Amino acid sequence: MENQGTPNQETVNQQFNQQFGQQMLPNSTAVLVLGIISIVGCFCYGIVGLVLGIIAVILASKAKKLYEANPSMYTEASFKNMKAGRVCGIIGLCLSACYLIFFIVYIAIIGTVISGMPWESFK
Repeated sequence: MENQGTPNQETVNQQFNQQFGQQMLPNSTAVLVLGIISIVGCFCYGIVGLVLGIIAVILASKAKKLYEANPSMYTEASFKNMKAGRVCGIIGLCLSACYLIFFIVYIAIIGTVISGMPWESFK
């Protein structure tokens, strides 16, 4: 049988929220900032945006799991910041991947053209 004297998790969370109010979702602001910077950083040959986008998406997934476990403990604004940062991170990730692929193909084409030049005739 369940012990009647110990409070369950929901009761503890309600008491916490009544005493201290809701708190910000951990890393929600960081996810938003990293997501925005990943979009801007995609023009740095794609590497900066790729790294920041991956970090933003990973932090967002961890924060989303925390929010889904106990939504009444966290503010709605912090959850919306986390969602917006996740979307920005995904966009930055896609743009950075496309830019990196474009840059690799560009370097390969330039390398092929330069290696195919008749260098002997320029002497």
